[in-house]
Amino acid sequence: MKLLSLVAYLAFFFAIIGCGKKEQTAIDIIKKRGALRVAVSGDDPPFGYIDNRGKNQGYEIRFAKRLAEELLGDTSKIEFIIVDPSDRIDVLLSDRADIVLANFTHTSERAEIVDFAHPYMKVSISVVSPKSAPIRSVEELNGKKLIVSKGTVSEEYFGNHPEIEVISFEQIHETFQALKDSRGHALAEDNGVVFIWAQENPNFEVGISSLGSVDGIAPAVKKGNVELLAFINKTIEELAKERFFHKNFEATLRPFMGADANPDDFVIEGAKLD
Repeated sequence: MKLLSLVAYLAFFFAIIGCGKKEQTAIDIIKKRGALRVAVSGDDPPFGYIDNRGKNQGYEIRFAKRLAEELLGDTSKIEFIIVDPSDRIDVLLSDRADIVLANFTHTSERAEIVDFAHPYMKVSISVVSPKSAPIRSVEELNGKKLIVSKGTVSEEYFGNHPEIEVISFEQIHETFQALKDSRGHALAEDNGVVFIWAQENPNFEVGISSLGSVDGIAPAVKKGNVELLAFINKTIEELAKERFFHKNFEATLRPFMGADANPDDFVIEGAKLD
């Protein structure tokens, strides 16, 4: 056989072999790795935080473990990656995490960059301020300093209000400490976070309970990761049959929110945002 013919034959042979080889999906890669990598909050109790034993705890942590159990058969086959709000998109784009579960609100702008699964909570913006100088309308913030976390819906919303001086911090606990230190007149954050914090800090009140639209908090994956997205959506639909998210609320959020909190004000069951 001539050399040229041999080279052509080998090229054809390996091309045929390559065509028959199945490309690995994102789920194949996770199973081979043996751990689901989930980006979560580390300072956002009771949604995602580190307890005094150094363990991840919270509403989203329990959900993440259930995803690991459904995918890999074991709640311990998970790697938690702690992120600040401003890092939630980058951790997916840089392939450092498979899923983001960090109080991540589904917005149209974010959906152009990442893919969102079904929502599991509902959220709007609330504003908390000292009882001694309450803020009860957006107009009362004119000319004043408002504290927010970077990369949040609150920062986006008040970015359209040039009459308000917005002060942003990387971490949620920094924002609330800044409010306590009187570095701002008020603080804007997700309603659940604000509601819980105000319960624990009686010198402050939620003067504005809801701003903007009611949006869904949802898991996010890298754009185009259709296999993992389909798995998450199917799992959320199946979990609704056992009322998982309501049970999760009772186990993790109820102790922080108190007896009067209505889970239907926060929890979405079965992927439906009313």
